[in-house]
Amino acid sequence: MDKEIILPVITLVTWSMMMWVWMYVTRMPAVRAAKMKLDPNAARGQQMSTLPPSVRWKADNYTHLMEQPTIFYALAISLAVIGEGSGVNLTLAWAYVVLRVIHSLVQTTINKIELRFLLFALSNVPLFALTFNAAKALLS
Repeated sequence: MDKEIILPVITLVTWSMMMWVWMYVTRMPAVRAAKMKLDPNAARGQQMSTLPPSVRWKADNYTHLMEQPTIFYALAISLAVIGEGSGVNLTLAWAYVVLRVIHSLVQTTINKIELRFLLFALSNVPLFALTFNAAKALLS
C-alpha cells in the first residue's frame, strides 16, 4: 500500500472542516443580526437567501466540498490500496487539493464566477488523470 497519497486526502478533509467552521462563524452572527426566526417549514434555502451574499458563499463552498471531492477521496484511497499512491499520482492528488483550496478561497471571498469556473475546470484535469491512472493500473 502507498500511504503517501492519504496525506492529500486528510488535507482536503481538514480544509473542508475548516470551511465548516468558517461557515458557522459567519452564519450564526448573520442570523442573529437579521433577527431571523428559523422556520422548519420554509422552502429549502429560502431563509438563508436573505443573508448577505458573503455569508452564503461560505455555505455554498462547503456544499461544493461535499460533492465532487468524494470522487477524489475514492480514487486516492483506491490508488493507495493498489499500491499506486506515489509518484505522478501523488503529484496529481496534491494538484487537485491545491486547486480546490484556491477555488474555496475565491468563492468565499470575491466569488468571481469566471475565475471559480476556471479553477473548477482545472481541478478536473488531475481528477481525470487519476481516474485514467487507476484504471490503467488495474487493467495492466
